[in-house]
Amino acid sequence: MTEDPYSPALLPTGFVDLLPPEARTEAEGVAALVRVFASYGYDHVRPPLMEFEETLLSGSGLSLADQSFRVMDPETRRMMVLRPDITPQIARMAATRLQRLPRPLRLSYAGSCVVVLPSAADESGRQIMQAGIELIGPDSPQADAEVICVAAEALQQLDIPGVSFDLTMPSLIPALLEEAAVPEAERPALMRALDRKDAAAVSALGGRLSEILTALLQAAGPADRVLPLLARVSLPARARAALQRLTEVVAAIKAQSPDLRLTIDPVEFRGWKYHTGVCVTVFAQGCSEELGRGGRYLCNDDEPACGLTFRPDVLFRLVPNMPVMQRVYVAPGASTDVADALRGRGVAAINSLCAPAEGEAVYYAEARRLGCSHILLDASCIELV
Repeated sequence: MTEDPYSPALLPTGFVDLLPPEARTEAEGVAALVRVFASYGYDHVRPPLMEFEETLLSGSGLSLADQSFRVMDPETRRMMVLRPDITPQIARMAATRLQRLPRPLRLSYAGSCVVVLPSAADESGRQIMQAGIELIGPDSPQADAEVICVAAEALQQLDIPGVSFDLTMPSLIPALLEEAAVPEAERPALMRALDRKDAAAVSALGGRLSEILTALLQAAGPADRVLPLLARVSLPARARAALQRLTEVVAAIKAQSPDLRLTIDPVEFRGWKYHTGVCVTVFAQGCSEELGRGGRYLCNDDEPACGLTFRPDVLFRLVPNMPVMQRVYVAPGASTDVADALRGRGVAAINSLCAPAEGEAVYYAEARRLGCSHILLDASCIELV
């Protein structure tokens, strides 16, 4: 049988209803993330779900055009865009409404985004949640390290096991190819070979860069092992500067969080559309999907910034669902003070909608029907058996 195309339960591909208890787990998990961000001085902002096309898809948002749903505003007749990513909105806010605030500017956010297509083949969602932080103003290894360490603290508070941060410098390979004057026509095939981690193809296509590119390709893994290998690779000035920045960021992270698990992939560049410096992808043991990603970029007025965005819809699949709240049925005439006290202790005190004349037998039956463990009669909380 095929599903009724007119059923009210049928949703567009990539959009889902989030039901209990998953919805509560996500809501309380996002709140926990925001609390950690706030404890490090990141002030919360809430950009709009839609913006005018020429505003959102400019600056750092230009690369998001192919992932954006567009609609026409019936009032102004201008095209509007459903945001596919919140980071460009933070960049816009920093360059406009928050321009006069002192730097460094620390901001956090959480909200839904809508993408035309999932970002990875094993994902199906087109409405995605994002929660993250942006540090705007300073351009330093210490700023990059702070963003990563705050993110690590947030994951620790959520008890996410086996977390690792994979660092890369997407500008390294393009800088190397440009400095070596590799012809434009030859670069796409070489970049594809690097993306596929195809050492034989890299060696065949790399020309006089073959030895360097092969060494970079093979130097991937734990940061403590990779950095000494990278230090021995002979690189031209711009590529060497990019690698030096990566090394300094690792040192700054280790100074703040010495036990943090760091890996490095020096030739990874896929998916980094508007980033300009050190970037990071967050993984957890046993999960093939990214928990989050971020890195250094430029705001709309070319102000330096760095940030990291979590994917709560992925993140909270790794933690147990929030326990169901204990439910108490508040019978007609019961003490409102006791009911309020129960709510203050994290208990769901459910007010009765029965008429007072219906009697206790009806109240008990209704309490059991609603899944309550207790009933509040007058000022007494009685367990249901």
